Amino acid sequence: MKPSALTTGCCAVLVLAGCGSTAPPTAGSSPVVPGAMQAQPQSQPAPYKAEEIEAMVAPIALYPDALLSQVLMASTYPLEVALAARWVKAHPGVKGDAAVKAVQNESWDVSVKSLVAFPQILEPMGDKLDWTQKLGDAFLARQKDVLDAVQRLRARAQQAGHLKSGPQQTVTVETAGAAQQTIVRIEPANPEVIYVPVYDPAIVYGGWGYAGYPYYYWPPYGAYYPGDAVGSGIAWGIGLAAAVAIFGNCDWNNGGVHVEHHKATNIDRNFDASKFQGGRWQHDARHRQGVAYRDHATREKFGRSTADAAVRDGFRGRDAAGGRDNGFQGVDRGGSAVQRNTSRGNASLQSGSARAAGVGGGARMGGFGGRGGRR
Repeated sequence: MKPSALTTGCCAVLVLAGCGSTAPPTAGSSPVVPGAMQAQPQSQPAPYKAEEIEAMVAPIALYPDALLSQVLMASTYPLEVALAARWVKAHPGVKGDAAVKAVQNESWDVSVKSLVAFPQILEPMGDKLDWTQKLGDAFLARQKDVLDAVQRLRARAQQAGHLKSGPQQTVTVETAGAAQQTIVRIEPANPEVIYVPVYDPAIVYGGWGYAGYPYYYWPPYGAYYPGDAVGSGIAWGIGLAAAVAIFGNCDWNNGGVHVEHHKATNIDRNFDASKFQGGRWQHDARHRQGVAYRDHATREKFGRSTADAAVRDGFRGRDAAGGRDNGFQGVDRGGSAVQRNTSRGNASLQSGSARAAGVGGGARMGGFGGRGGRR
């Protein structure tokens, strides 16, 4: 009996359906997609070591607690620090509370605005943007470790006889928590007048034991410390009437910083207290102005908080077109690009506009100067 045409056709279809087919993958095997590119994990920078963090906070560890907290907050917004430092240099006669009132309409974060009251802090932060950015990166990633480093240095300064109460400050020591942690607090002797100490860390801390991690240091800026020298300890300079500029404090027990809402509103009329649950400070990625975050964890945590994809790529330190690291990048207040010039030994802020060029001119990024145990 001959097969029918229908039977023959069905067999042909079944044969053709099997042509070119491959056997299913065996258990445990992985299918290979031709031409597929396997994603390579991005290398991550090593976490900062405790000694490295101590070197970063060495020049500010003896600041009054409230002022220290505001420096730490502001360091997470290095581009706005550069702009504010430029404003301070352009207005040398405006200091203290008067300076804070003068910048109320600026778009900077409240922590950055508060520091215009203290040009002897803001100018070095603007001149040493590499340090400012590193400090901010460390604080974003490891707030408790940064505050613990401050406490270790304060204990050493006390042991060396250089940290004690006086006309400029009140120093108190207490123990707290189940571990009976020793906490050294520093507050202004007069809440209405704030003194900013400047010192050589190798002297006030009784030496520097980390040869691999030189401490950061800058000498007193003459305009703010007339006649003062740090050879024998601490230079105090001129006290500033700047009570209005103080709105933060250190939470030594829990390893963070706090914000007093009603005081922050006096500095920034647009301050949004709803973003600070329980008064605990939260980093605001909008004020990062496109400066790249250092590591994957902070990029993922803060880079996602902006709705604009192009800006988000900038926050994550990526060039969306080429996938490259864009370094220190952002925009100036006129909308022009500001980014790191990596072709020079000491990188600086560069811009196509005269306004940002002014920022770059006074914002050299590099070491703090000095040799041996400091930089």
